[in-house]
Amino acid sequence: MSTQYGFYFDAGRCIGCRSCVVACKDWNDNKAAESVYWRRVTTVESGKCPNVRLSNQSLSCMHCAKPACAAACPAKAIAKRFEDGIVVVDQSKCKGCQTCGKACPYGAPKYGADGKMQKCDLCLDKVKQGKKAECDLACTGDAIYAGPLSELSRTWAKKSPVLLAGPTQPSMLISQPK
Repeated sequence: MSTQYGFYFDAGRCIGCRSCVVACKDWNDNKAAESVYWRRVTTVESGKCPNVRLSNQSLSCMHCAKPACAAACPAKAIAKRFEDGIVVVDQSKCKGCQTCGKACPYGAPKYGADGKMQKCDLCLDKVKQGKKAECDLACTGDAIYAGPLSELSRTWAKKSPVLLAGPTQPSMLISQPK
C-alpha cells in the first residue's frame, strides 16, 4: 500500500453540533427516512463528581489497516484499496448477512432498507479529485480532518495525536482535551 488515508480528530475542539453527521448523510444521499448514519457523534462522560467532564467523539469507519469487516465477509464484498487504504463495499456482491457488522469493533457497517451493508468511504469520489471529505469541510469546530495519515500526523504534531490502537489497526489519530 502506498498511502493510508484516515482521520484526525481533536476531541477538545468538537462542540457536538453534529454538522459532520448531517453533511455526510446529505453528501451520500442517505434518505432522511432511513435511520442510516455513516458518521455519528457520541458524548462521553469522564471523571467523578464534582470533577465530571463531557467530551464529544465523532466516529465513522476507521479504514483499518486490518479491517475485520473485510476478513469476515463471506461474499468478499469489502476490500481495502491498495492506493489509499480506504475500505470500500461492493454492494452488488453484498448478501446482507451482516457478518461484517458483528466483526467490526467500531460499529461502522450500517444496513439500509435493502439489507445491504453501507458505510463511510471517506468521500472516495472527492478524494479521487483531490478534494476534502464532507465531514472535514462541514466541521464548525475544526475538529475533523481527513487525508493521508502521514500528512495529518505531521500537520497536527504539536497536538501530540495518538494513533488509535487495536487489533484492526484503525486509521484514526486523536488528540484529547487537556
